[in-house]
Amino acid sequence: MMRIGIMGGTFNPPHNGHLHAAQQAVKALQFDRLLLIPDNIPPHKTMPEHSATSMQRLEMTRCMAEEIPHAQVTDMELTRGGRSYTVDTLRRLKETYPDSILYFIMGTDMLLSFDRWREPENICRLAHLVVIARDECDRRAIARKASWLEQTWQAQVEIVDCPALPVSSTEIRADRARCREMVPEKVFAYITAHQLYF
Repeated sequence: MMRIGIMGGTFNPPHNGHLHAAQQAVKALQFDRLLLIPDNIPPHKTMPEHSATSMQRLEMTRCMAEEIPHAQVTDMELTRGGRSYTVDTLRRLKETYPDSILYFIMGTDMLLSFDRWREPENICRLAHLVVIARDECDRRAIARKASWLEQTWQAQVEIVDCPALPVSSTEIRADRARCREMVPEKVFAYITAHQLYF
């Protein structure tokens, strides 16, 4: 049975934090495939001014994918249009890969707010939840929430230890001088070639 990891995000731009988390998840859980899925319109935040276009975010994610074992990029949320809800994406993937186990990768903050997502109980039925723990404090918070989710919706939660890298897409968009050190080399080349963010 194929094990498929799923990592979504705006990837505006994809950075070394995304790269490191994806590499650690693939290594820890031995995925046969990792799908990277850029959001179309994220449900919980607005895209900032001067963002990259959807197609540029897709291309930058493809640049990052070259550094992750078994990774491939899909534009399924971009082509679907509208707001990108995880439950809709997982339903589609379950139809496409009916005999696979799906693993949805998220950060600690996402897990802690998970019960406020659209149809969290169905997400738990469709996929294992993979949570990236940045430190021991994260791990304790994740364990408490995971226990509640397991009791409430029979969620299957996997914890991947992954020390945090001090980087965020917001910082990159605000600080040209540090951009090169915060994104994969090919992503930086793409940002420079297309004069993005600056």
